[in-house]
Amino acid sequence: MMNTKAIGDKGETIAVNYLTNAGYVILERNYRCRMGEIDIIARFGDVLAFIEVKTRRTDRFGRPAMAVDYRKQQKIVKTSRFYLQYKGLEGCHCRFDVLEVLGSIGGAWSINHIKNAFEAG
Repeated sequence: MMNTKAIGDKGETIAVNYLTNAGYVILERNYRCRMGEIDIIARFGDVLAFIEVKTRRTDRFGRPAMAVDYRKQQKIVKTSRFYLQYKGLEGCHCRFDVLEVLGSIGGAWSINHIKNAFEAG
């Protein structure tokens, strides 16, 4: 039985493989600064995607994306602004995605990529 951290790590690895296969260029994994953390920062064409990965073994307690509440969204937005400023990328086209990784009884993982899951507002 995997613990929560192991499940999260597994989900992020699955997410990176999925994104790479879909043509994304992974720029950062687990980007951390004093504002917070972003699971994956990736480029797709001229778009910079800040991606929160949520992994669950089952959807018994709701969809994984439901865990990305308003407070979490604001933390991701603040962290992304810091990243953009730090990298000198202000003004680039950005979006905020949530990538759900959901386990199944058979052991296969399903992926639901929610593009533009929320706005910077």
